[in-house]
Amino acid sequence: MSLLEEPISELARGLRAREFSSVELTQMALAEIEAKDGAVGAFLRTTGSAALDQARAADRRLAADPAGASTLCGIPVAYKDVLCTKGVETTAGSRILEGFVPPYSATAVLRLEAVGAVGLGKLNCDEFAMGSSNENSAFQETRNPWDLGRVPGGSSGGSAAAVAARLACATLGSDTGGSIRLPASFCGVVGVKPSYGRVSRYGLIPFASSLDQIGPLTKTVEDAAHVLEVIAGRDSHDSTSAVAPVGDLRRHLSGGVDGLRLGVPDEYLAMDLDPGVRSVFEHTARELEAAGAQLIPVSLPSTEYALAAYYVLAPAEVSSNLARMDGVRFGPGVAGAPSLTEAYEQARHSGFGPEVRRRIILGTYVLSSGYYDAYYLRAQKVRTLVARDFERVFGEVDAVISPTAPTPAFRLGERVADPLAMYATDILTLPANLAGISGISVPAGFAAGLPVGLQVLGPHLGEGVCLRVAAAVEEAADLWRKLPSPTPHELRPE
Repeated sequence: MSLLEEPISELARGLRAREFSSVELTQMALAEIEAKDGAVGAFLRTTGSAALDQARAADRRLAADPAGASTLCGIPVAYKDVLCTKGVETTAGSRILEGFVPPYSATAVLRLEAVGAVGLGKLNCDEFAMGSSNENSAFQETRNPWDLGRVPGGSSGGSAAAVAARLACATLGSDTGGSIRLPASFCGVVGVKPSYGRVSRYGLIPFASSLDQIGPLTKTVEDAAHVLEVIAGRDSHDSTSAVAPVGDLRRHLSGGVDGLRLGVPDEYLAMDLDPGVRSVFEHTARELEAAGAQLIPVSLPSTEYALAAYYVLAPAEVSSNLARMDGVRFGPGVAGAPSLTEAYEQARHSGFGPEVRRRIILGTYVLSSGYYDAYYLRAQKVRTLVARDFERVFGEVDAVISPTAPTPAFRLGERVADPLAMYATDILTLPANLAGISGISVPAGFAAGLPVGLQVLGPHLGEGVCLRVAAAVEEAADLWRKLPSPTPHELRPE
């Protein structure tokens, strides 16, 4: 069995016992990437030399003060390509940022580096994190390790696939409407969407600034808690980051669900769910009830308007955020354009993919004179209603549970020509982003041989209760050691 199949706590123990070194663990990870990632396509670029330098530094730190070193010291991790990494090309999966080498790193990256985590490289994603399948990357497809003919989910598909294929011990992704939780569900890993403000967004290339959050994808719930404890907390570089202390999140993991009130939203279960997904959810809900949880039907009536509101608000912020991308200093560039305006137009047309262009146009339209009140203002009112629904429900229950996605992973190319079907993939995840609350997806079972995730939603800054319920699901399902079979290096794309 590969060391990369072990949880972070076991790897930390082995590093301190000098059963292996961080250099050896990092070399193993780089070898696995070399052997498997040609089929999976999770990594856009690896940073082998720098990673080994970081591993040597981690080994020195562990030798000098094993008790004082972080659990993540010496552990190989990787980053979604929307997170700036000093000295390493960061493209957000887009041609318009090709060649961009940031002079600084995102706060979440810096905090992992500060405790001695080893960065293996940058992970593929939908362009500017806009997508639910990872098919919008300008550079390559990422394939689901469980079935290379299927999508890994998006937009953090590379982050989820890397963990599922055991190419990294943990990864960071970003979640704007489900972009951590959806690929976590499709790839059979744990994915945490922290509350808005829990993790600094400094150094995150923005999609929609009022919705984006950085979070971990890992093999186990405990691994996710380890990473979240490090990256969360107030940051002076991000005025929206929460002042509230993070504390010891792992203390919640052993609490079980006995006595907890878990809400089951009528509106979520009334949707057109894949029969296998529904079966997994119902079985897991019964397991939680048998463990002492009280299941309470709840209503989130604004859910039916959430999808439409999201696809007004998010594109509006896209229109604003991406206005700065002009293709002048990096990206495709344009030679010989008759005017500066036409140079901008040509660079943006060739630099942005079709989905990004679609959202820029939509966002610009809803913000334009004569349409602002009809679309943007109404969508903001719906967002308030969604948040109030959750606030009311969390006065009645401790957490909410639901399927993470309506279906398991679908086939590559299946929804590319139908944007509405693609957007509907996020119907169960995006309300949490509109409300700014906490959420997690944890593997709960399989449908037709494909992973299915259960979503746990908690109140704002309620990551503790989300982790507590997710740990109980993980214990009942006992799936985290189950690997894609056959393993990725034995598979070939269809």
